[in-house]
Amino acid sequence: MGGSPGVGPACAVSAMERIGVFGGTFDPPHYGHLATAEEAGDRLDLGRVLFVPTGIPPHKPGEPITPAPLRVRMVELAIADNPRFVLSRADVDRPGPSYTADLLAQLRAELGATTALYFICGMDMLATLPTWYAPERVLAQCQLVAVTRPSTPPVDLAALERVLPMARGRVTILHAPGLDISGRDIRARIAEGRTIRYLVPPGVAEFVAAAGLYRGPHHR
Repeated sequence: MGGSPGVGPACAVSAMERIGVFGGTFDPPHYGHLATAEEAGDRLDLGRVLFVPTGIPPHKPGEPITPAPLRVRMVELAIADNPRFVLSRADVDRPGPSYTADLLAQLRAELGATTALYFICGMDMLATLPTWYAPERVLAQCQLVAVTRPSTPPVDLAALERVLPMARGRVTILHAPGLDISGRDIRARIAEGRTIRYLVPPGVAEFVAAAGLYRGPHHR
């Protein structure tokens, strides 16, 4: 893809394939994830949204994490009915901690220079951007898409740019549907024997029940 000789930069960018990169533990994937990805795909004209389950999340030390193969399977079930959504094993199949800068470099190598990457994260993650591993490398490789949540205050972009000047022009705020659902709450509900109907897709709920996930007291 890409422009013919003499095509200006704006035309060249518009000719690129725009791909969303949605990383997370997805433990479990829920309707909040799906609504966010769909809104990003629609608003940003993304041809595909890659769901990238994390292998070893560095920001959750000591927390119980469901084994990657089970989380991958839940993502497969959650996104099966949406042709825009694609599972990526890029992170779970590589060793070491799951650093966004390294993931984006790997995806860039796989997808080629004619792809524009849009990394989707929550507003709470954007607030911690200066503390990420190699945040300048992250910003150099993608447009960062920060999604609003009812329970999370907005980030002061001007203040962020003073700390991290490279963020200027590299962050998009996405006002997604107000589904304030969290994996932590879902895990706690399952541990307490409460319903998760209408919080996760039916296939995910069935898989969680069949596999006996999140039943231990440490999820309360």
